Amino acid sequence: MGDKLSYSLYYTAHVVKAEVWFFVAILRSYDHVSFDRTYDVANSIFEFFVPIGMEPYFLEIMQVLEKEGVVDRLEKMSNRLLDFAEQV
Repeated sequence: MGDKLSYSLYYTAHVVKAEVWFFVAILRSYDHVSFDRTYDVANSIFEFFVPIGMEPYFLEIMQVLEKEGVVDRLEKMSNRLLDFAEQV
């Protein structure tokens, strides 16, 4: 095992409020693909951690959900854990 830690990728997405429970159920079916870290209720924004090797599968799921009108504004963000200036 190398001395470099492997960090998950970090994504955010807006989920249509009426579809949140459906969206969560879909993610739970593929719980090995991503971890929904938090949900901003006021803005209906989910944050996700995605293992590097699962990114293609995560993006495929999100593409289908975007096409169905459940998700929009999917955005890959920098992982704050890698920015030591933001760590508490």
